[in-house]
Amino acid sequence: MEEELPGAIGTSASLALRLGQALFSVASLLFMCVGVEFYAYTSFCFLVTIKGLTIPWSLTLAMVDAFSVFVKRPSRQVQIVSTIVIGDWVLSFLSLAAACSTASVADFMITEAGDFFCGRKLCSRYQLSAAMAFLSWCLSIASALFNLWLLPSLY
Repeated sequence: MEEELPGAIGTSASLALRLGQALFSVASLLFMCVGVEFYAYTSFCFLVTIKGLTIPWSLTLAMVDAFSVFVKRPSRQVQIVSTIVIGDWVLSFLSLAAACSTASVADFMITEAGDFFCGRKLCSRYQLSAAMAFLSWCLSIASALFNLWLLPSLY
């Protein structure tokens, strides 16, 4: 039996990473959508869109991981792992871009514009949304790296 790489697809660590990604993405969306004014800013709409894509991706792969863990037989086909690696990397970069743009706009609103754009409470929610997006990105890049590490061993 081949040695398992912790965090690679089909392991319990991957299941935990995927559930964490989904949890932080949902938290990011909730903090962003509490204020109904988010749609007025492109970076906030970008974050909502990317987190809206990340949640089903993470939950689908979490179901695959849960099935693999309970059956104790991870699926390690090259085509499947390659697709997962590409999807993870694309969503990871987009998630980082969305988190960075949201954090920079929220910081600008607080430091430069004052209460003109948003109240202190609303801006802090935008900051929390960006923080949750960064945490989601950390777990996403970890998944991407583990699966990329697994990929050459399948050939």
